[in-house]
Amino acid sequence: MSGVKNLQTLIKEMKPYLNNGEYVFTTVSHLKDINPEDIIGQFKEKEGITLILERKKADQLNLTYNFIASWITLEIHSALDAVGLTAAFSSSLTKHNISCNVIAGFYHDHIFVDKKDETKALQVLINLSNNF
Repeated sequence: MSGVKNLQTLIKEMKPYLNNGEYVFTTVSHLKDINPEDIIGQFKEKEGITLILERKKADQLNLTYNFIASWITLEIHSALDAVGLTAAFSSSLTKHNISCNVIAGFYHDHIFVDKKDETKALQVLINLSNNF
């Protein structure tokens, strides 16, 4: 199943959805004490394994973090080789001084923004979609 590539369609139909909860980025040297079911996302870097976890799970595991995020999912199935979607929404968020960390999944794009900016970020994305 291939995703949508047309930028106009991607933006008009992105349907941003705010997932409940608080999420953190942390790093570990190994995964032996972490249940794979608890991992939202992971990426192996030379310095360690970056994990995205629910904040409460990171706290239970005594993991350190310095950024508490909200997780917004764009519900449209975007193609991994689509051009311009990330630039469009990150530019809109930048204009409102909102930082974002983006993860492209096979089906959807996922945007992590500072918890304090969740409502504003969601509204910026909805406005982008409605006015494109």
